[in-house]
Formats: sequence, C-alpha cells, structure tokens
Amino acid sequence: MYHRGVVSGQLSDNARLARTPGAATMAMPDHARVVVVGGGIVGASVLYHLAREGWTDVLLVEKAEYTSGSTWHAAGQVTHSVSSYTLASMRKYATELYPALEEETGVVTSWHEPGSFRVAYEPIEVDWLKGQLGVGAYAGLEMDWVGPEFISRHHPLYDVSNVAGAIWTPRDGHVDPSGATNALLTGARNRGASTSRRNRVVEINRRPDGDWDVVTEQGTVTCEHVVNAAGCYADRVARMVGLRVPMANALHAYLVTEPVPEIAALDTELPVVRDDYLSGYIRQEQESGLIGIYEQVGAESAWHDHPAWELENPLFPIDYDIIGDRLLRAFECMPCLEPRGIKQTIRGAITHTPDGEAMLGHSGVPNFWMACGAQVGVADGPGLGRELARWMVHGETQLSVRGYDPRRFGFVPDGDYGRLKGTEDYMYRHQTPVPGLEHPALRPLRSTPCLERQGRHGAVFTQVYGWERPKWYPGAAGLPLEDEVGFRHVAWFEPVREEARAVRERVGIADMTAFAKFDLTGPDAAEALDALTANRLPRMGRVGLNYFLTPTGRVEGEMTVTRLAEDHFYLVSAAVGELKDREHYERHVPEGLEATLTTVSEDYGVLSVAGPRARHLLARCTGTDLANEAFPWLTAQEIEVCGVPLRALRVGFVGELGWELHVPMDGMLAVYDGLWEAGRDLGVANFGHHAVNSLRMEKGYRISRDMTHDVDPVEAGVGAFVRREKGDFVGREALLARDERPRRWASAYLAVDVDVAECIGGEGVFRDGRPVGLTSSGGHGYTADQVYAFAFVSPEDAVPGTELEVMVFGDLYPARVLGEAAYDPANERLRM
Repeated sequence: MYHRGVVSGQLSDNARLARTPGAATMAMPDHARVVVVGGGIVGASVLYHLAREGWTDVLLVEKAEYTSGSTWHAAGQVTHSVSSYTLASMRKYATELYPALEEETGVVTSWHEPGSFRVAYEPIEVDWLKGQLGVGAYAGLEMDWVGPEFISRHHPLYDVSNVAGAIWTPRDGHVDPSGATNALLTGARNRGASTSRRNRVVEINRRPDGDWDVVTEQGTVTCEHVVNAAGCYADRVARMVGLRVPMANALHAYLVTEPVPEIAALDTELPVVRDDYLSGYIRQEQESGLIGIYEQVGAESAWHDHPAWELENPLFPIDYDIIGDRLLRAFECMPCLEPRGIKQTIRGAITHTPDGEAMLGHSGVPNFWMACGAQVGVADGPGLGRELARWMVHGETQLSVRGYDPRRFGFVPDGDYGRLKGTEDYMYRHQTPVPGLEHPALRPLRSTPCLERQGRHGAVFTQVYGWERPKWYPGAAGLPLEDEVGFRHVAWFEPVREEARAVRERVGIADMTAFAKFDLTGPDAAEALDALTANRLPRMGRVGLNYFLTPTGRVEGEMTVTRLAEDHFYLVSAAVGELKDREHYERHVPEGLEATLTTVSEDYGVLSVAGPRARHLLARCTGTDLANEAFPWLTAQEIEVCGVPLRALRVGFVGELGWELHVPMDGMLAVYDGLWEAGRDLGVANFGHHAVNSLRMEKGYRISRDMTHDVDPVEAGVGAFVRREKGDFVGREALLARDERPRRWASAYLAVDVDVAECIGGEGVFRDGRPVGLTSSGGHGYTADQVYAFAFVSPEDAVPGTELEVMVFGDLYPARVLGEAAYDPANERLRM
C-alpha cells in the first residue's frame, strides 16, 4: 500500500507542532535585511530561498500560526499541465523541492506522486491540452497525450465512456501543505533566518534614509526590504504603504467521502483527475475520495471588504444549492463514490486576482516587494519564492515573471473591482482558456469617447490595461454583433482579412488609445532620458524607438520617443507599462536633474490612419502640408485635424503610409467622425486588434510578449536600437559584459506552414525532432496567406534559412527562419 498522508484542511502533526507553546519561537531581532510579512506557503518559500541565496539576515513575521490563513486547508496539489514555460518550470521545481525538503530538514512533507490526468471531452478541450505538449517538451516535463484505454488502465474507477483523451503527467503529486510550509521554515532557520509567530504587523513606515520600520505587536524591526506575502491579508498590508492589492478571497470547497472499498482494495494510489465536466478534480485521499469543485455560477468572496485580523483558520459552510449539480457530475465520473457519505467538508478562502495570476516583484514603492495573490500557492509557492529571492539578491530572475508584475493593475480603482473581478476569474478556473475569451464583469472601465460610435460601426471589444479596444468588426461584415473565439479559425478569420486588405489597399482607422503616455519636460529632460535609455535621443521634431534596460542589461521596456522641443519629450509605451515604466524612471533617474515626468495616458486618445490613401484622407481634414518633404517618415508635428489641435506622429505599426494622431480626449470623437465622413469615397474602413496583429506580424514588428525581461536586447532581436558607444546608460556595463559571453537565446522570425490555426505564442519549436524553443507570439498574414511567429531559440537555430518545425495541437508543421520582414522589408510603403 502507498504511504498514507493526512487530509488537507485537517491539522497534521506538523501543524500541531507549530501550535505547541514555544515551538519554533525565536527572539525577534530589531534589525533585518528583509522582513517577510506572512507565514503561509509563499512567505515561507521566500524566506527559505532568500536564505539559500545567501541573505540570512531575514525575518518572517506571522500574525497567528504558520499556515493559518489559506495554506492549511489547501488541497496541496501540483500539476505540470500548464501552458507557459515559466509556469511549467516552476511546477517542475515544486515537484523536485517537496520530496527533497523532507530529506534536508527531517520535517515530513507527505509528498505523494501518483501522477494526474487532465481529461478532455470536446474538440476545443483537445486542442487546448494538446497545445501544452510543446511547452512540456521544451521544459523537460514528462507529459503525453493518452486515450481512454490508457486512462482506464491507470484509473480503473473513472468512467471514460465519453472522454476523448487526456494529458498524462506522471510526476504530478500532492503534499501536506502544513508539512511543506514548516519544512521550508525549518530549512530557512537552519541557514540562519528568523521567524516570529503570533506577532501581527501593525504599521510599516518609511524612514528618511529609505529603510523601513516594521512595527509589530512585539516591537519594531528596521529593515531594508519588506515582502508582502500576507495571503488573504495582502491588501491590508499593502495599504500600510499606500498601495492596494486587487483580489478576491474566493471560497473554494472540497469534500472527502467516507472510506470507499474499491479504493481500499487498490495496491497503488490512483492518479488525480482534473475534469472540466465536473469543474474541478477528484483524487484519492487515503481510502476515501476527495472532490474539489470550482463553481461556475454563484461563486463568492469570503469577505466583502477585508478579513478581520483576529481570524484564524477560517472555514465556511458549503452551499449545496450552488455545487450540487457539479457534485452529481463527480459521482457520474467516479460512480464508486456516490453510495458513500461525505465525512468532511472544507470550504476556505483562496486569493484570486482579476486575471488569476500571482503578484510578484516590484510594487511601485521602493524596496516594498509583492509575493501574493497566488491562487495555487502550494503548486507555485516554491517557484515564486525562488524567483523573487534571485531578483532581490542578484538583481534578476532566471525565469520571465513579467506576467506577474504587481503594477499591471495600476488602472484598478479602489472599491469592489478586485473582489468582483477576482471572483469572476475563479469561475473561469475550470473553463477552457480559449484565446481571446473575454471576461465581461465591470466593463467598460476605461474607454474613449469613440466607444459608442465604434459599436454602431459594428465593433466588438477586448480590453488592454482596462482600456476598451475594438477587436474586430463583425457588424461591418454583416454578421451578428458578437464575438467568437477558438483555437482554430473561427468566424472572425475572413472579416479580418477584409479589414487587413482595406489597410493594404485603401485606408483604415484603428483606435490605438491603449498605450502608456508620458510628457517629460524640464531643462534637464534630455540628460535624464539619455541616462535611462539605450538608443540615441531623436532630434527636434523626430520620432525614435528606444529601450529601457535593467541594471543587469535585460530589456525592461520599449517606448516611442518624440522630441517636441529641446526640453520636451513625448513618450509612448505599452499600456501595461504605465506604472512599471514610471517607477523605472523614478528609481534610476540621476539625482539633481531638473526634469518632470507626467503621466498623460488618459489625456490623449490615439487614432491610427494607415494605408496608401492615408495622406489623401488626412489632407481633406487639415491645412498642414503632408507631402514627404514637409512631413517625412519618423517625424512629428502639432497640427489641427477636423479643427482639433493634436500631436501627429508619422509612424505606424502596420507597415503602411500613415500617421498616429494623439488627440486630446475631448476632441477624439470629432476627429474620428470627421475622418470617417471624409474617407467614405476613399473606401475607408475600421480595423481592429486582430487585423493589427496580422499586419504587424507581416512586418516583423515585435510586441512586449516578444521582449520578456529574461532576455537582453540582442537576444530579443532589437540590438540594432542599442548604442553602446553613446556613453553611460542604465544597464550598459552589464550589457557589455554579456557581449563577452555566449548568449542563450535569439529571437527568430518564422514562417510556419500551418493552415488549421494561427500561432498564438507558447507553441513548441523543434529541430530534427528535438525541442529547441517556444514561440512568443504569432498571427496569420493575409497578404501571402502565411502564418508567422516569433520564437526564442538558441542562436544557432535562429540563422536565416534554418528549417524548423512548430508544434500545433500536438502535430509538427514545417517552419523556416526569415532574415527580413515578409512584407516590404525596405520600408518603401512607410516612406511613400
């Protein structure tokens, strides 16, 4: 028989040990390099990994007992069935760390490794799960697609009569959450770290020298860094320093049955099964069944506002009216459970951010770090703690964690947004994550005056950093005004072809408002910007592409720089960089310079006018000379269009003659309407986000997903925009040192011969049958009816002309590395 563990949500011996008076009690120091707030699995992991990376003068403070928030009642499961390299790598690490911790510390973690199935019934589920195979292969995971017969051999008690297949991940397992947390804490203490329990943090105050005073019930600790790992209390802790953590404390339930004779008779532990039909999972728990359910309607957050400080180990009654239908489905899937009674129910709070991802890294306040918002802390805690420790100690992570950047929620208003959107995300937890699937709650949040008009023109919308952006225009194609999503070609594929053709052959208008926008002004503006960016600054009236680098020489961000005056720069970057880029500027700008950075993202809307007839259309609406000699490519002027003063930049992201019009928001609708009316006889058309993506892929233009912060600009394919010889700038010395070493990555621009779908990012790239990389983004180019993708591969695999293969839905399709843009590589269309 397999080693029997304990039911999660029930106090294990390790948890009882932590509650014994005097257990693991240490004298609290009055100074530490780092104070970690929160003694759950994530906080314990941060402490352990900081100590392992060499920072031992670190302290963890917990208000009650370790694990007494969400960790203690977690189901404790870890699966490799994921769709990103970062997550796959972190999950692989978790399954290696948990059994090793027991040997290292002597604390029992009760690691079980029965493997797991993620089953599929419908073709769209099959597409999603087979899409994980490329990530798994590149990350070195044991992962395979298997049929119903294989499932039955390994799990004879599961009904597979309607199952199409499953992802099989044999190294998946589960752990005792309390044991794992206490093992991490023990390992940290063995390396010199300190812990303090039953000691609530009541204030966090910044000192004049930049350090922190962390005021606790047992005294004040002065430290250089604070890590918010407070789980359900993360927002309350963040508010101590003027920040917010938008999230829900979503209530999740699982049930443990009475002993099941069919399970008791087994010689080996059954694999865990994750099944969207029941919207949850079923696993063996000793001789019982354990059923976890994620409600898809009626989900709740445990508290309308914040949990009270005095709460400890809170649990909540199960509402069978909400989960009853899913529980019946669980009994359908595993019929031997139905005759057995329920002996235990667990319903506790787990954190969910609006997009479901954790918050890890810089917060927007110097040396106040976030490590919170993880919905599966036991699975992700080891990797999150390791990457944050590497970041704090060494200045960089090994994996890209940009998707976890806490500042991505900078647009979120105070109030119920985090709770309601986090609860919405919880309800999508066991729905197939189809590309482009929209989450409608509380939208629109940020929009332009053109929103209603674009809707009348037939648009459906997506959102970017809270901004509504036209996605495509089904109404213009005579289709119902509703979105359609899928992994394969769906209803928007042909209408978007017409949007793209309008731009290539006539003229189109796109709403590109969803950017971060800044004015940098002052007598020292040029010196300040030059010290922070890797390219030369543009001359007066010119527009240039530039990059922020991290101090370790990696890509921090990309921005368009327009010089409106000697002492005035207009900066435009990705919408999600609104807080991140501003904080980078404030952290690294040289002291003593007279320069002011002002965020103007909501002051200006942006309309892109692009296509061979763009000059003709715009000339009808302005008195400004738009001839090439008067208004060349990569220049900017302040002009009037339709009677509205605005900033016109002769740039574009689609590879055609065009202008970006940065319009004061209150004049945007007048400009949009005026352009539309003036362009009717020119064949003007709206084009949305799908068309923009198609057109930019034909031009080989990268987006933020193609420049993750685990690569330097050479690896990201933008090395041509770095001028090492210009003088010092943030990251220059580190980049020069990188130039002396072989590089791990290269960004390859691929043409992929696949006709069943687009590449969307995350597809495995293979050479001679071996995995060599992953795509970062992609799309279908309608001009040549060709799929294009960017992929990170090794430099030797990125040589133009190299024959590769890309895995789509588990099948390999031919691909080749291109040496230049597929469309107009000489930029003649942009210069016309």
